[in-house]
Amino acid sequence: MEYIIGAYAAAPSTQQWDQELEASYYQGLKLQSNIIGLEHPFVGKLHPYDDEWFLKNIDENWQFIFTSIPGVMRQIAKNPHFGIASTNETGRQAALAFYQQAQQAIFKLNNHLKREAVSFLKIHTAPKITENTQSSIQALQTSLEAMQSWNWYGAKLVIEHCDAHIAGQEAEKGFMLLQDEMTAITHVNSKLNSDIGVSINWGRSAIETRNTDGPLQHTKQAYLSGLLKGIIFSGTSDIDGPYGQWKDTHMPPAQAVYIPSFAENSLLTMEQIEKTMQQCDYKQLKFIGGKISLSPNEANVDQRISYLKSITTLLDHVLEIKS
Repeated sequence: MEYIIGAYAAAPSTQQWDQELEASYYQGLKLQSNIIGLEHPFVGKLHPYDDEWFLKNIDENWQFIFTSIPGVMRQIAKNPHFGIASTNETGRQAALAFYQQAQQAIFKLNNHLKREAVSFLKIHTAPKITENTQSSIQALQTSLEAMQSWNWYGAKLVIEHCDAHIAGQEAEKGFMLLQDEMTAITHVNSKLNSDIGVSINWGRSAIETRNTDGPLQHTKQAYLSGLLKGIIFSGTSDIDGPYGQWKDTHMPPAQAVYIPSFAENSLLTMEQIEKTMQQCDYKQLKFIGGKISLSPNEANVDQRISYLKSITTLLDHVLEIKS
């Protein structure tokens, strides 16, 4: 199988920007034959540190999926009303302006590679719901209709579901419920004959529901609705430790088979990956992959690559069993 990897979360640049070290990391990524591309963080420009460095160091054959969550969280820190689902019109318009910057970044990458290299843009239903900041299906629909009218240069829009606001429960993201996201998408797809989809992140669904059934429920719900485009496997834990308790820290998977790198007390086991895949026809998905971080963030390049190889090894093992 071939996978999309959110390699930025385990990169040396999560600590500090070192061009040589980061280039070595990218070289290691290029040597992984089952990595066909990257889930790439969008923060307001093509690369968080250096666009030209990025263009020089990527594999020209990679496929890219842009994820807006790093940029969205930065914007929320400055303006809690920010988001495409915001009932605050200023916050909603700020989010649309942010995604217009993503449109330009996609154009820049495509222009460099001389092809449509970005298959999806993951968008997120901010703001974080609180007493003072609210979202609505109507606001989200309005934003999606506007965004769908733009030229995305071959990329398709997909809402990545994050942990939703649950009354009385501390949220990591605290965005909209999956059902509300799908209601908005279905309305817009029907109205515009578009193909906006849903992406599930395993860890974020577990964080929302506080159990490992959440990812199964969300995967099945999105699949049966006809909206599921992809799944990214990222772990979490139900006990406190280096990765926190129910935190969106992209915890590595638990030990299984012969993987070289893993995290103690991770809920992302090989069994859970297999159960998740059983909720859909994985051959219909547009992408499958993983995203992990290291905590403490102390590792050389080879060790960082080893963690990424561990998640792809588990995925290979599960998908070989299923096929």
